[in-house]
Amino acid sequence: MSDALIRGIRVSVNTQYVPEQSSPRDHRYVFAYTIRIANESKHRVQLKSRHWIITDGDGKVEEVQGPGVVGVQPTLPPGQGFEYTSGCVLATPRGEMKGTYQMQGEDGEMFDAEIAPFVLTLPYTLN
Repeated sequence: MSDALIRGIRVSVNTQYVPEQSSPRDHRYVFAYTIRIANESKHRVQLKSRHWIITDGDGKVEEVQGPGVVGVQPTLPPGQGFEYTSGCVLATPRGEMKGTYQMQGEDGEMFDAEIAPFVLTLPYTLN
């Protein structure tokens, strides 16, 4: 699990290996991650975009950027949250993800909410 708090925006991540979609023989390892974004501030914010840095076990880095998450740009009033699940395919049985969400405050100011690094790994393997 990963957890970060920046300017009242808490981003928590849980991960899971998806064996039924994976094929280790073909170097295909599928992981699901569930993210909870909680607004612990006193101000309304909107998630505008995402920036992911994905590193596989061989050190290959891929960056993913785009508007919103899972097709939406959620607005979070104080005390509210948003949760979604997405996935990542790696060529190795272990990797790491980290990144940021670009948020916009109700005053129009833009800031980055951190997504702390989290590990993608097969269950019951040594780290």
